[in-house]
Amino acid sequence: MPLLQVEGLRKSFGDHEVLRGIDLAVGQGSVTVLIGASGSGKTTLLRCLNGLEVPDAGAVRIGEVSVDFTGPPSPAQLRRLRAQSGMVFQAHNLFPHRTALENVTEGPIYAQRRPRAKAEAEARSLLAKVGLGNRADAYPYQLSGGQQQRVGIARALALRPALMLFDEPTSALDPETVGEVLAVMRDLAAEGWTMVVVTHEIRFAQQVADHVVFLDGGTIVEEGAPRDVLGNPSQERTRQFLRRILDPL
Repeated sequence: MPLLQVEGLRKSFGDHEVLRGIDLAVGQGSVTVLIGASGSGKTTLLRCLNGLEVPDAGAVRIGEVSVDFTGPPSPAQLRRLRAQSGMVFQAHNLFPHRTALENVTEGPIYAQRRPRAKAEAEARSLLAKVGLGNRADAYPYQLSGGQQQRVGIARALALRPALMLFDEPTSALDPETVGEVLAVMRDLAAEGWTMVVVTHEIRFAQQVADHVVFLDGGTIVEEGAPRDVLGNPSQERTRQFLRRILDPL
């Protein structure tokens, strides 16, 4: 049974229907990459999985937690759904007045009520995992964009989620720092973390993804193994998108 199951997901903002009946399954320990042009619905889909956006219809199941959006979900249902995943955003969204260590321990201590000493020990281990073991006491302004994003990854991991969600995690970074974030994500994939990643990094998708999903106009146009969707797409719309990404001139 897939770790993540999405059925008939719909979401509109005013008169604009952003998601038009999305069905998606993500297996345990797999990496699914969502690609598509700006406005295709990728980020909205990711935010619906985390409960940051409430779908108008459909259902989402992560592990044993399932929410049917036929009617308005309760706050408790959204909290349970949100607790299943860790989200890494485009912007780092770190607390500027807290150190890297404090940013990582915030959720475990205050949201999950874990003992401070244990939360701090785990946070230090996670910072070391993302290559920042020596920057635990640094504030965000003392860190590069790539380092801040790696703190954001450690912060999401600290919540011990079943599913990791990445919303274009390298889009706001300088080219020199993109690689260090992608390297951490590759390591997480190798460790067996289940990940859904919105990205334009096609090489990352080719090398790391188990499944690639191409969205356009709020629908899934094509999905499958990277070698098929990226190497030999069956849909003309997918081919047009990849030409623009891979050969922008």
